[in-house]
Amino acid sequence: MKLVIAGTGASGAIYLQRLLDRIDPRAHEVHLVLSSFAKQVIHDELDLLRIPDGVHQHGDKSMNVPFASGSAHFDAMVICPCSMGTLGRIAAGTGDSAILRAADVFLKERRRLILVPRETPWNLIHARNVCTLIEAGALVMPASPGFYSRPQTIAQVADTVVDRILDQLGMPPEDAFRWQS
Repeated sequence: MKLVIAGTGASGAIYLQRLLDRIDPRAHEVHLVLSSFAKQVIHDELDLLRIPDGVHQHGDKSMNVPFASGSAHFDAMVICPCSMGTLGRIAAGTGDSAILRAADVFLKERRRLILVPRETPWNLIHARNVCTLIEAGALVMPASPGFYSRPQTIAQVADTVVDRILDQLGMPPEDAFRWQS
């Protein structure tokens, strides 16, 4: 599977880290792009993002990335975490960064686009933007962790969301990821 994983400036960098930890770049082609605000939040919340060997990193300012064109086939894009500002700009159809352009390409090409907003509460504008994106074909998965499994660590709590993302990508545990603590 060819994947684009993006992170934006919403709190919740642990979700991005756990997603990267769990997708094996030896089995999947993984491209990563971070907004400047994502880098700031990662620094504040994690100090450093551990990027697995084999993950292709790209800048958000360049449109010279393979996933910013509909002629390059990618299977899915996940924006995790996705700020409400990013979500709103995608809903409005702006494409002035690699992340926004790629999201627009995934929508227009009818490819899987998964947005993982972490912000709460929502206002009416947020809710309307979410509805617009669902109607356009995106899958919006708010980062709402589950507690049925009685998670004991923050990583396990985050994994309840990451497991749902992986499931939507069609990646069963035995195929898609490796476990890291």
